Amino acid sequence: MSPSRAVLMVGEGNFSFSASACQLYSGSETTVTATCLQHQEEALRHEGAADNIQTIKDSGGTVLFEVDCTKLDECASLQGHRFDRVVFNFPHYGRKSGVKKNRELLRNFFLSCVQVLAEGGEVHVSLCNGQGGTPADQPKREWHNSWQAVAMAAEADLILSAIHPFENDKHQSYKCTGYRSQDKGFHVEKALVHMFTRSIPYTPAHLLKVEEVVEGEKVQYEIPAELSDYIFRRFLCSDSVHPVKLVQDFLLEGLMKKWPVSMMTETIPFLLTAKQLQTHCCGIDSAQCYWIHLLQKDLTSDTDTSADKENDPRPTETLLPTCLASNKGDRLLAKKEAIINADGNEKDDLLYGISGVVFRNVPIGLWAMPAFHELLIQGVFPSESEPGKLLGEKLETLLAPFGVSIVTEQGGLRLKAQPVGLVGKVFASDVSDNNNHVRITASLNLDLLAVLLFSLPDWRLLWSHDPRFLKQFSSHPSPGTPFHPFCLYPEPFIFDISFWTGPTWEEKNFHAVVREASCGTVEQVKLIDRFSHPDLSQTSYCYRLIYHSHTHALSHTRALQFHKHLETLLSSRLQVTIR
Repeated sequence: MSPSRAVLMVGEGNFSFSASACQLYSGSETTVTATCLQHQEEALRHEGAADNIQTIKDSGGTVLFEVDCTKLDECASLQGHRFDRVVFNFPHYGRKSGVKKNRELLRNFFLSCVQVLAEGGEVHVSLCNGQGGTPADQPKREWHNSWQAVAMAAEADLILSAIHPFENDKHQSYKCTGYRSQDKGFHVEKALVHMFTRSIPYTPAHLLKVEEVVEGEKVQYEIPAELSDYIFRRFLCSDSVHPVKLVQDFLLEGLMKKWPVSMMTETIPFLLTAKQLQTHCCGIDSAQCYWIHLLQKDLTSDTDTSADKENDPRPTETLLPTCLASNKGDRLLAKKEAIINADGNEKDDLLYGISGVVFRNVPIGLWAMPAFHELLIQGVFPSESEPGKLLGEKLETLLAPFGVSIVTEQGGLRLKAQPVGLVGKVFASDVSDNNNHVRITASLNLDLLAVLLFSLPDWRLLWSHDPRFLKQFSSHPSPGTPFHPFCLYPEPFIFDISFWTGPTWEEKNFHAVVREASCGTVEQVKLIDRFSHPDLSQTSYCYRLIYHSHTHALSHTRALQFHKHLETLLSSRLQVTIR
């Protein structure tokens, strides 16, 4: 704790812990306010309570009686006060109460304590071994038989940020009491202190209007709502300490030991025209593109903008001449002329690079990213030097310590790692008018590599707005330095949704609405049932959704709110009938 902090102790019994804490804080500017639920006469009946209360007061602390920790905002003596730390040691509903009542106690305490918690404050809850319901408990209880501390805290938008053993030896004068509401002690061996902090608020998805110049034409369009949080984040700018930038620097530094690398710094538009897509992006799956309606002058003179076709979602070239590019570096390849040297000729043994955000319209999955940062490296080499093999071997040398392996497949090399899957590829293409040379291209997914190199539990952390995420990378840690989550053991919540659709149904539109409605908290979607009515032109779908967040507090209440919002959006956007 910093020298001057205000600490609130709630649920005290004989006040021995508060007295011990005051002795530990002796000489600092920390002030302690110790409270208990009982009235003064009853509290003084506890053995040693009078002496402990006097110790607290002699240390400059405050003692309050008849304070209900589930209604702290109603306590007149606490009005206007904010505390840097709120401590609740070994809460218990009383007597032989079961887990449900103790969960309710925790939930109501958390909802109450945030009313008096200072910005950046902490909530410390000590629980006996097994009560918390986290993997830190040894042995861990079954979740339904625990107090579900993380889930209860999430109801108050708190996340579990740290957990450590209860240091009983540090509090020599502490005497635990209150076993089944009696003046008896209880076992605190293997007890754990759970430290909770505030979660940042969710960022609602919204349509984002963008204006940029594409092939000399100024255009305006709207970014799909589910992609709004992936735009203009500047993770790759020169002064960035974001892990995707650290991974890119690590890769470039390693490649430069063998070849010179020239990185392109030109800003390129998000959009591609359909003509660019067909000319430069061979092999692309157009179904993975986000096809965009322009809000002003179209890029092609023959575009049909009639009212009846403007609402047609099909990605036809005449209607939708622009798209946000998919994975595979196709947007970057479309600008390959920008990584050719000034005299218009590609130099041997020189690599050119470009990086940026790319998009793909893919179903929701654990490692399926609608947006990620890609590093594209390209160079021209003599064919006999086997440049593709050399580049693959160099990348394998750099990335093998992090579980990446090279697999030779038809069309080139694939870089794969468990559990994320494909993280990059190396492939060759012909050089026009030069049969003795070959163009080698490497495409690398910086986001998935950042997950591997820094041991991130979830790729969505990369897009977190929580300052605690980037703080861990401010010192430019080297790859291999494990990330320490600031949101521990988040609970997943599973909801099913079933609805009737009309004769046409595009599942990718469903996934887009799920991403928007859930603020990105749905990590998996699984179709578990499908039924077509024999008489009506309707089909029933049933999907199972898993809500899970490593970046925000996600409670059952919040997940249910997201799910209800999803039902509303599906009904209005996709004209389905919720069952």
